[in-house]
Amino acid sequence: MLLVVCAFLVFLLMGMPVAFAIGIGGVLFFLQHPELPITIPIQLAITQTQNFPLLAIPMFVLAGNLMNGAGITRRLLDLAEVLTGHMRAGLVQVSVVLSVLMGGVSGSCIADAAMEARMLGPDMIRRGYQKGFAAAAITWTSLIVPTIPPSIGLILYGSIGQVSIGRLFAGGIVPGLLMMMCYMVAVSIYARKKGYLPERSSRAPLREVATSVWKNLLALIFPVILLVGLRFGLFTPSEVGSFAVFYALFVGLVAYKELSWESFKIVLRDSIIDIGAVMFLIAISGIFSYGIVWERIPELIANYLLSISDNSTILLFIIMVFLIIAGMFVDATVLILMLTCIFLPIATHVGLDPVHFGLFFVITITIGNITPPVGAAMYAVCTILDCSIQDFVKGSLPFFLAALVVIALLVLLPDVFLFVPNLLFGGK
Repeated sequence: MLLVVCAFLVFLLMGMPVAFAIGIGGVLFFLQHPELPITIPIQLAITQTQNFPLLAIPMFVLAGNLMNGAGITRRLLDLAEVLTGHMRAGLVQVSVVLSVLMGGVSGSCIADAAMEARMLGPDMIRRGYQKGFAAAAITWTSLIVPTIPPSIGLILYGSIGQVSIGRLFAGGIVPGLLMMMCYMVAVSIYARKKGYLPERSSRAPLREVATSVWKNLLALIFPVILLVGLRFGLFTPSEVGSFAVFYALFVGLVAYKELSWESFKIVLRDSIIDIGAVMFLIAISGIFSYGIVWERIPELIANYLLSISDNSTILLFIIMVFLIIAGMFVDATVLILMLTCIFLPIATHVGLDPVHFGLFFVITITIGNITPPVGAAMYAVCTILDCSIQDFVKGSLPFFLAALVVIALLVLLPDVFLFVPNLLFGGK
């Protein structure tokens, strides 16, 4: 297995696409084991995508793109400006709140970061914000998106680990809102230090806020509908994804009437590209994961970590350091696919709730999309804003510290983060 891992890392350093690096590495494992039928890799690639709950992924990707095509993103931006325009560094605060609102639409931090970079980035730079700070703000606030339902990362973790996706969705609400508050405090402190001024001279009147909320009600209640449907058994996770597509079509065609035939074709094209990339990665990862299980690597890692300590808090901090470092080199989706089967058994062995661990796991891994050298969201935003990686790293410090505060609280106060799923779905 050492040869397989080394080959995988070498291919990544050569710039090979992640999916091909995983697939070739997985095939090398089978070439090392001639006693295993060579047809198994093909079977694994096919069966990996036959997991019924994974149907939620293409459905939510399509629903998110439909909602963007329906004009929901622009309306949510207007609402965010009304809510935060009176604060210092108002456009950055808009980015924070918009990421919370977009969590119920896109479910992908990379999609959110790229969208906000195009919508908010140029205005931030024109109004005097340092380019590195603007890029860091847009990228780091997108970390909120994977915690708010529907989250692609939580769906993957729940499907692989056989954890209730409904409870994971409900559990993502508190850390998402907490991350929003920590980011807003960090931005406010930084803005005072740099002398950034508000966009508005005063707070928006209550009437304007109420009007903006009413205009965005169909988007705001979407995550609520998902949770209610899952809680009362109206939908399975796969069915709720199909409902999301129907809901997005209703909003675009009937409610807002902004989804034209041309924009619908663009939505379908973008969705096919997004879904194809994700599902191909999921299919190929099955080949690599088979070798990990065959070599009993989860058991070896578990025994090693438990030999260090069987204290759940200490183990979580050790895993956190490992995941952040791993995320610097490997895409977050890949890590969820590869590492869930390794770390979830360790977490349950020491008495951690699978939902609590899943929130910690997905949030920590997603930081890898933001950090160099292989941060997809970071590269997307820096490319759009023509920002150097050095400037981005300099502007990231307040956001990185805020994210670490949230993760530390997630480790130390599990009951706080499990309150909503326990309230909705039952539990201790």
